[in-house]
Amino acid sequence: MEVASEREEERRNSPESSQSPYLEVFCKTSGKFRRFAAGTAAGFAVHVINRKLDFGDASALHIEAVKEGEEPVTFGPNAILVNYGSGWKLQTVTYEGNCEAVRMQQMSKLFPEVMVFLITSRKSPNFQLKDMNQVNSGINFQYIGKISLVFAFMFLLGGILTFLLENLPAANISATFSE
Repeated sequence: MEVASEREEERRNSPESSQSPYLEVFCKTSGKFRRFAAGTAAGFAVHVINRKLDFGDASALHIEAVKEGEEPVTFGPNAILVNYGSGWKLQTVTYEGNCEAVRMQQMSKLFPEVMVFLITSRKSPNFQLKDMNQVNSGINFQYIGKISLVFAFMFLLGGILTFLLENLPAANISATFSE
């Protein structure tokens, strides 16, 4: 098993692989190599890699070429992926705190009102987590009051309509049907 992985690494780093019609990018999050055609834009490669990740996995931010003892070469979104030769490896870069950012982004899609509250309240200098509970309890009483008021108006309107329909003169109803 170890011999196969060494052979694969040699094949990737061999001079012939720089002339290969494809490039391999190692995804740190999934631990898999993704193949891209020579001349692929780095931004597109990052998009494809992120699309294939599982829910909640840390997204790739960008791609860089790394070699031990050398400064990494970072590819911008519009840069074309290239193989720098022996010892250089293309890999994704993730931000350690990105998992929490992904969860927050997914929560913002599910509960946009809560996210707006969190964003606006964190900007205030006196922000405390108990503020959220106080606002929710105030909203609950206000919400219950509005619902009760709506029910009262519904019953009042129903009573008025019932009274009017029962007290219409019978002659007017029969006259409209006979014409």
